Amino acid sequence: MRNLPREVIIKEVGPRDGLQNEKEWIPTDQKIAWINMLSNTGVREIEYSSFVNPKMIPALKDAREVGRKIKRNPNVVYSALVPNMKGLEFALEAGIDGASVFMSASEMHNQKNINKSIAETYPVLEEVIKEAKAVGKRVTGYVSTVFDCPYQGKITPEQVLEVCQRLVDAGADDLSLGDTIGTAVPTDVEKLLEVLLKHFPKEKLILHFHDTRGMAIANIMTSLHYGVTRFDGSVGGLGGCPYAKGATGNVDTNDVLYLLHGVGIQTGISERKMQQAGLYIQNLLGKLLPSRSLAYISNA
Repeated sequence: MRNLPREVIIKEVGPRDGLQNEKEWIPTDQKIAWINMLSNTGVREIEYSSFVNPKMIPALKDAREVGRKIKRNPNVVYSALVPNMKGLEFALEAGIDGASVFMSASEMHNQKNINKSIAETYPVLEEVIKEAKAVGKRVTGYVSTVFDCPYQGKITPEQVLEVCQRLVDAGADDLSLGDTIGTAVPTDVEKLLEVLLKHFPKEKLILHFHDTRGMAIANIMTSLHYGVTRFDGSVGGLGGCPYAKGATGNVDTNDVLYLLHGVGIQTGISERKMQQAGLYIQNLLGKLLPSRSLAYISNA
């Protein structure tokens, strides 16, 4: 196919974004075993946990212990979500390689998710970015609800651009653009990228799609045609946003690999090993995950 990149980088966010919405507690030693499995798939970055208040995300209350005990592959970057300076302090103690800060392009979603206005969030994240960069950590700025908000409806590309520019000005190395409620269609992706790629190099952008309406793979294909080469995936399709009613899981890493390898794009990731990691967490949770790839294996 024409105009497709030769190589794509996938960040595995299952241990963080995947588990944060799960009511079933996964014991720490089993989390560690799962992350160790993911570390050996060929994936280049794993977002392994979140250093938010444990009362807010109890499924990830063991973030520090997990960070200290995982077996680190030298070819993998281990990052985590950090909401503020206290979270950064804990994350650095646990040995993060990269820090991810987060906010929303939607005022109402930002209030629900962070309990602050967008204007109030900037100084907090600017301090975190500055301190993380001072100790040599790469920083990703997550921007949620870049297409639609469950409270405000449509979000314009200009709203997204304003937030992205503030994060980049503060020192963020990368921008991860989240279809938080999974409602975008390819034309929405085109409109957003047409605006953002006038201001940021494509290498700086990461697309983070949820698959609520089954559009994630189509949206990834659209992004590929715009030269985007970085995507988040969650093995098994785990995930969802606790503050966005109706938002289902992230796009499944296995399904993304099937697409990319099928059209001749290299990832360096073993589909077989990623499938094994998906089956492992599926068994721990005791339920079928939305992954089409895992369903195919189970029925084969």
